[in-house]
Amino acid sequence: MRLFTRLREDRGSAVVEFALVTPLLLLVALAVLQVILALHVRSTLTAAAAEGARAGALAGAGLAIAESRTRDVLGDALGGDAAQDVVASRTRLEGVEVVRVRVTARLPLLGTLGPTALTVEGHAIAERS
Repeated sequence: MRLFTRLREDRGSAVVEFALVTPLLLLVALAVLQVILALHVRSTLTAAAAEGARAGALAGAGLAIAESRTRDVLGDALGGDAAQDVVASRTRLEGVEVVRVRVTARLPLLGTLGPTALTVEGHAIAERS
């Protein structure tokens, strides 16, 4: 008899537990989604900067080609206005002339936490003409 009394007291507790746990699970799922999205954007920006640097490092190519190629790759991968700023320059790293492409872009955030902009660089050894 005592067992049946206890079962009657537990009725409705599953609904309350569901209501308490669901927001926490939703918050964790959104946080994981945000991290995945930020890592994807960072990886795509880095690949585009490296591709632009390789295009600009070819013999006879200029820095405008590096910037243009980077913007084209980003436009295809993330959309037309993903990059806020693309700057290509020639510099020396450890005595070797390289083409450096620096990309600054906005991060698509689900909330207000974290950085709103991300800057990455890509390098390629410049060919001699």
